[in-house]
This record gives sequence, structure tokens and C-alpha cells, in this order.
Amino acid sequence: MEKMFFTFAKKYYLCKLIIMCKRYYTIILLAIVFGVSAFCAQTVRIYGYVVDAENVGIDMANVVVKDKNIGTTTNRNGYYELNVERSDSLVLIFSLLGYRGIEQPLHNLSEVMNVNAMLMSDSENIAEIEVHGIRKQIGMIDQTSVESLRQMPDATGGGIESVLITFAGVRQNNELSSQYNVRGGSFDENSVYVNGIEVHRPLLIRASQQEGLSFVNSDMVSSLQFSAGGFDAEYGDKMSSVLDIRYKQPRMFEAKLSASLLGASAYVGTGNENYSMMHGIRYKTSRYMLGALPTKGNYKPNFVDYQTYITWRLGKKKVGEDIDSRRWSMSVLGNFSQNSYEFRPDSLSQSFGTFQVARRLTAGFEGQEKDMFRTAFGAIGISGELNKDLSIGFDLSGFYTAEHENYDITCDYFLQSNPMSSGEEDPTGQSATEQPEPTEPTDTQVEILGKGIYHEHARNRLEAGVVTFAHHGSWTKDANTLKWGASVQGELISDEIREWEWRDSAGYSIPHDEHAMNIFYSLRGTTSMRSLRLQAYAQDTYKWQLKQGSLVLTGGVRLNWWSYNGEFLCSPRAALTYLPTYKRNFALRFATGLYYQAPFYKELRTMPIDANGVGRIQLNRDIRAQRSVHVVAGGDYYFRAWGRPFKLTAEAYFKYADRVVSYTVDNVRVRYSGMNDAVSYSTGLDLKLYGELVPGADSWISLSTMRSRENLLNDDQGWIAAPQEQRYAFTMFFQDYLPRLPQLRVHLKTVVSDGLPFGNPRISNSRAQWRIPTYWRIDIGASLSFSPKTDLWMRKAKHVDNWSVMFEVFNLANVKNVNSHFWITDAMGQQWAFPNRLTGRMFNLRLAVEFK
Repeated sequence: MEKMFFTFAKKYYLCKLIIMCKRYYTIILLAIVFGVSAFCAQTVRIYGYVVDAENVGIDMANVVVKDKNIGTTTNRNGYYELNVERSDSLVLIFSLLGYRGIEQPLHNLSEVMNVNAMLMSDSENIAEIEVHGIRKQIGMIDQTSVESLRQMPDATGGGIESVLITFAGVRQNNELSSQYNVRGGSFDENSVYVNGIEVHRPLLIRASQQEGLSFVNSDMVSSLQFSAGGFDAEYGDKMSSVLDIRYKQPRMFEAKLSASLLGASAYVGTGNENYSMMHGIRYKTSRYMLGALPTKGNYKPNFVDYQTYITWRLGKKKVGEDIDSRRWSMSVLGNFSQNSYEFRPDSLSQSFGTFQVARRLTAGFEGQEKDMFRTAFGAIGISGELNKDLSIGFDLSGFYTAEHENYDITCDYFLQSNPMSSGEEDPTGQSATEQPEPTEPTDTQVEILGKGIYHEHARNRLEAGVVTFAHHGSWTKDANTLKWGASVQGELISDEIREWEWRDSAGYSIPHDEHAMNIFYSLRGTTSMRSLRLQAYAQDTYKWQLKQGSLVLTGGVRLNWWSYNGEFLCSPRAALTYLPTYKRNFALRFATGLYYQAPFYKELRTMPIDANGVGRIQLNRDIRAQRSVHVVAGGDYYFRAWGRPFKLTAEAYFKYADRVVSYTVDNVRVRYSGMNDAVSYSTGLDLKLYGELVPGADSWISLSTMRSRENLLNDDQGWIAAPQEQRYAFTMFFQDYLPRLPQLRVHLKTVVSDGLPFGNPRISNSRAQWRIPTYWRIDIGASLSFSPKTDLWMRKAKHVDNWSVMFEVFNLANVKNVNSHFWITDAMGQQWAFPNRLTGRMFNLRLAVEFK
């Protein structure tokens, strides 16, 4: 009795505490905000833009308070911000080499002051500087702000893909995944480079629940460039897109610690004029997110990785120079990651269909899934300048992955009609009532449409190793830049697949046979592959300065040979950019080229069915590289509105591909046919408006339309929707803050995109017969941050550079988006497509502290 009393007392007071917190959380939050506001009232916030005579923002201009040790520099848009102690008056000094400095006295200071300045060029020193507003895009690759990456609400737990999916032309319909597709291409058609070295990812991933974080550590990123098509010859052999990441080389100590309900990370970097090093550790657990999925059970996903990047500057520093930029340097990039996923499903109860035809699936599960994915990556490089015009480099890199997939899961399910009452919501998934266990319904109004059992089993193993030795170089003379590169790559892959599925409906195994019990699906095979790839490229960029404007022409060719099928490929590419003199705020560009994507491994696998109905994996040596022609035309319009910089981008594209290896998509698993059995095309228009809707905070809006079609050569369906056709997409990232409290910011990300086409994967002529409902979600975050640059009281903390807390709401509207379908077959052969839904509304709290 005493133990029961204390247990009851603990629960009672805990409940009272929770209720009290819920009741007064608004008051507590307002008290914190007003307390910070009261402290900030003792300071003056000064912000504005520094522009040149053409009203273009000036990067790295100095803004200093006269006679005080307070100052800052402008960002790439010319924006600056200062916090100073309240006084009667002060003087701001604006200066930059190549411009005539000015002094701006300020009197009668208020809490928030907007002070803009225009610097006139100094003819004696103007040749020594370069002016930047929003960076003008030359060619087909664009650069974005890295700071936006660190502030964006992100359900993946810190992946760089949270920024990519807001780009025009980039689409994603699964917030649990780091995979993305570009302009109708598959997940496997996107190249990712880190410091000029292509990185790989695991091959067996079949569901977003299994995924960890992508290779790129966002804390270590210095710059991010992306191209959605028409990219240069230096960027690999993929058909859709290129993501080019450069890591930082810190010159002094810096560190960051962050933690949230989705995981934690730690980063430290240091360096001087002779060396730099960075180390990063990340941990992610999506257990909290997966708990919101309709399938209830015990989820145990854990991802951890360690990454390091070290550089050394070789040679001796010359006397009288700061740093000799022509010295040789050596670098080491290393990564190890382990991703384990354990899952014990318990129950599922969910409605689907329409008001007229409403269905409910109730299921109970037994068994478990245990997966393990380990990857290791290492690269060592050396580069330098032989003279002021010529630079060369060499890289040796290796990638290894060991992947194990094991599951034995039995499901006992009931499929029944679901009569709607007046108080119920649409069974299409906006809300679903959960039941703890599947029990046979007794309501006479409910009709049992089917009941059965299925059992899924897999013991899959894959090991892969890739070793690459590469050389690259560049030569610059006046307006001409020549780049070249060559590489040799060895690949060794071993794959063992053992998976099957048995189904029973109303006491009959499916497919039904009176004389035998058949397996619904079975796949077996042990394969291995050894191959060698030789690759090379050469490209030249030439700039003309004409009276009518500037022309930049880049032309190149890429060569590829693969030993496995003996195929030789030649890929010519060209891009032209025109910057007119009479319209300095315009930039026009055009690109075209022939792009090949040689198979890696998954594209090679065919699955012929033997006499026993078992699929046997075989590798197709006769397969050829997929081939695509890109034609891309676009332009940028740079302008200022409300005194702030903006950039409007438009790109129209057409891609035609033959020798296509057709595929189907289930969740994030891509199953290839293993044959060149299709042709396809994609065409569309991408629009993006980028700028500062509020001073000093980047925001953007993207709108895309697309038509992507394919024609399978071995059937009579004709042109049908391609697997990744999303006919429209709208994305937005918006930031705002209180003028008198800029430390408190709101970050809003919105994604709306067309649903993907789908069909029954077991029936070849049913592809793209239906379409998943529109995918849309709103993620919002509110952050409160403090820094010595803007908060005077922080200057007493010598080693703390910034600390912040962010509260995030994922899927604000609680939309139950659909990711894929599971097909249920009854004994009569009728099939039902049951939607696999994604997460609903979730909350996250993120804390971060940066040190210097």
C-alpha cells in the first residue's frame, strides 16, 4: 500500500506540474521576451546598406564607430548591423580600399536606426578592388548562402538537403529522406562533390526510415554550389544535377555544440597560416519522428558519423608577404559512419479511400527488422601552383560500404468497409483513428472485404569498394582559363540477395494453386563485379569584353571508358553567358550538351523468373550508358526594391533521353529493369525570386512546372508519366524578425508539389495509372540568438561567439502525406492500394552554442 501511495503521489504531482507548464507557458515565454527587450532597450541598433554609385551593394566595406572599439563589415549584399551603447550622439565611418571614405554623424539616437551610405570610387585605387552585390551567376552553376542552411527548419536532423529542396527544379516528397530528384530524374542521377571529390552513398537503402544523414556535414561547409542541368564537363557522368561542396579551412579556433530531439553534433576547427583542421561528430535518432507514423511499434534508428578535414601548407613563407598563395598544399578528408535500424512493428489501423468508397485496414504484426549500414571514406590530395598561371593537383580516394538487411515480419490483417459517421473526417488520411490490436469486427454495418496473413523475409548482404586516383589542373592567361582532369577508378562489388514474401488470403495462398503452396514473391542471387573506369575531361573558358557587353563561353568534352561492357563515351558540352552593357542588371545564359550516365551496379541487375517462380539476379554485360541531350536557356534580373537587393531567375529546359534503363520507385528504393528499354523526355520552366524581404535576412520563393514522359519499348502503353513526374512545385523560405529585437527570428519553409504517378509494381502495363495526392507541408521555427557582435553583454563571455535556441514545428498543418502504397490481394484476385503515410505534426527543440 505504501508503494502504491508514493507511485500515485508522484504521478499526481507530475501531472499537476505538466498542466501548470501548459497553462502558463505563454506567460513564461512573454516574460523571457520582455526581459530581453528591456535589456536591449539600453542599446541602439544601427543597420543599413553600403552601396556604390550604381546602387550595387559593396561587400566587405568597413563600418566603424568613431573613437570606439566597435565595428563590423558588410556582407555580400552590402548589409551591416551594429549594436552600441545608448548615447547622445556618435559618428559612423564607412570605408573600403578603392573608395573615398565618409563620416556620418548621428544625433538624437533612437532604439533602432536605419543608416545607408553611398561610397564613391577612388580612381587611383579602383583597379585594386572588385565589387559584389548579389553574386552574378556565370554559367549554369549557382551559389547560395550557407547561413540559410543552418537556420532552416529541418525534419531530417541537420542534412544539407533541407536547403536543396527549396531550389527551383529540385523536388522531394518524403521529409524522412535525404534523397531528392531534379527535373524528372531519379535519385541516382545526382552527383555530389566535396572538395572536388565525388562521394557515394549506400546501395541497399529501401525505406526512408532506414536512412541516416547524408555525407555532407553542414558545420564544416564553406560554400555550396548547385546546378540543375547544363553543367560543365568537369562535373562527372550523371544526367540530372551537380552539388559542389567546399569545406572550410579555419585560421583560428572555432567550435560548435548543438542538440535537439532528433540528435546532437559537435564540431571543432583550428588553424593558422601553415595548417588547418576540422573534426565533426554527428548523432541522429529519428525515433521521435518515426513514432508519428501510422504503423506503431518499437523503432530504434541510430546514426553516428565522424568526419575530419586537415590541410597543410607546404614550403616556406616568403619574407615580407602575409601568406604565399603559390605554395603547395596537402589535404586529408576522412569519414566513418554507422547506421543501425531496428524495428519491431506492433499494430496499424488506418482509413483510406474516399467518402463514397471508404476502407479501413487493421493489422497486427510479429517479428522484427535489423539493418546495419557501415561506410568509410578517405581521400588524400596534394595541389599547388607551378607558376602564377599554372596549377595542378592529385587526389587518391577510397570508399567502402558494408550493408546488412535482415527482417522476418508476419502481418495478420483485416480489410473492411468503413462507413462514415457525421462527425468523422475524410478517410483519405487527414486524421486516422488508431486501434491497439487487430480484432475481428463485430459491427453488422461493417463488411469484411478480406482478411489474411503475409510474411516477409530477407537476408541481404552487400559489400562495395571504390578506389580512385585523379589528376586535375588549370591554366589561366588573360581572359582565358583552361581546365583538365583525368582519373582511373577501380570497383569491387559483392552482393548476396535472399528475400521472399508469402501471402495468404481467406485461407488460400496467393497465387492460388490447388496442388501447391506458392510464394508470392521470391528473389535470390549471389553476384560480384570487378571493373575499371577511365575518365578524362578538358574545358576552356574565354571571356570577351565588347562594347555591347561581356561574353563568357565555356566549351568542353568528357571521355569515359568502362571495362565491364567495353563502352567508350564522348560527351561534348557548351555554355554561353551574356552580360549586356546597356542593361547591367541582366544576365543571360544558354547551355547544351550530350550527357551520358554509365551504369554503376544497381542498373545492371536483371531478375529473370525461373521455372519455380523464383527471380534470379543476373548482371547484364550488354547494357549501355543512358544518354541525354540537355538544352537550357535562362537569365537573371538583378534589382533593388525598398532599398534591398533582389534577384529574379528564370530557366526553361528540355531533356531528351534514349537508351533509358526503366525503373520503379517504392519509398526510396529504385528498382531498375536492367535493360535499355525506354526513351523519355522532360521539359519545364523554373522561376526563383531571391533577396532580402527584410533587411539582412535572405529569403526566396521558387515555382516550377514540368512535364516528364517515358515510352517503354517492350509494351504498347505509349507515352506515360515518368516515375518522377511532378507537374508543379512551389517552395518558399522566409525569414523575419522584430526590428527592436532582431535576435528573435522566425524561419518558415513551405513545400507544395504534385504527387508522383504510381501503379501496381507486379503488373507491368499498370504503370502510372494513378497519382499520389499532392504533397505539401509547412515547417516553421522561431530562434532566439545572442552574439557579441550585436549584444554588448555577450562581450564579457570571452570564448562564446553565439548561442541560440530554436523551437520548430514540423508539418504545421498536420497533413498526412502519402509516400508510397502497399498492395493487398484477396483470394478473388482483387487488389487494394493501401497508402503508406508520412509523419504528422511534430515539435522539436534545438540548442546550439558556438565558441571562438
